[in-house]
Amino acid sequence: MTTPRPAAGDAHPSLRERVYVELRERIIEAEYPAGTRLVEREIAEELRVSRVPVREAMQRLESEGFLSVQPRRGAVVADFGPRDAEHLFDVRENLEGLAARLAARHATPAQLRDLERLLARARAAAEAGRLRDTVSLNADFHRRIVELSGNPLLVDLMAPLDSRLRRLFRLTSARSDGEPMCGAHERLYAAVRDRDEDGAEALARTHVADTRASAQRLLAALRADEPARRGDAPTAGEGPPAGGR
Repeated sequence: MTTPRPAAGDAHPSLRERVYVELRERIIEAEYPAGTRLVEREIAEELRVSRVPVREAMQRLESEGFLSVQPRRGAVVADFGPRDAEHLFDVRENLEGLAARLAARHATPAQLRDLERLLARARAAAEAGRLRDTVSLNADFHRRIVELSGNPLLVDLMAPLDSRLRRLFRLTSARSDGEPMCGAHERLYAAVRDRDEDGAEALARTHVADTRASAQRLLAALRADEPARRGDAPTAGEGPPAGGR
């Protein structure tokens, strides 16, 4: 049975931010799969808010590539296919390699201890078979490496990619294995801890290249299995989509 969510206006942060985060998470978690039509009025009623923060959240999600506006259909959840992944990986390979090099140079002992604890949690989740937790924690690891770079411009450049990366991991997690990902992250952590800048950058680039290949295979398989339903895609509010919470 689906656990009811709290009303989007129940607490801080701002109402518009809460609505935005709620809709973004539903897209990332495939509760709103690609092609789902989002109706402003229905979402506002479900979240018990006015239509203004919903409209603002949808505009923001459109600017970030999560929604597209189509003639006669309005706002629909944008697809995320092999070509989208290819563009994301092109950027990631270069920026995450740089982030790893800088993290090896600048990470403090306290930051390294925090990163080690994060890896331990990811390893425990993988060994327990909690794939969703493993994916989430491993996405957190990528974000932490960028933060440890000590370069605020790099952090700003990578921040908009974080949600897209999480969506990609979520789309490809059902058939992936958390163990190899944890192992790759642990090796990268060791290079950062040992101040091996060249090694950290090389490991980061290799890891991105490896995940690129596997993600592309999985996305292509998902695309081949996907029913031709672009004309009768669900509408948000019609009921929980397959695979949702």
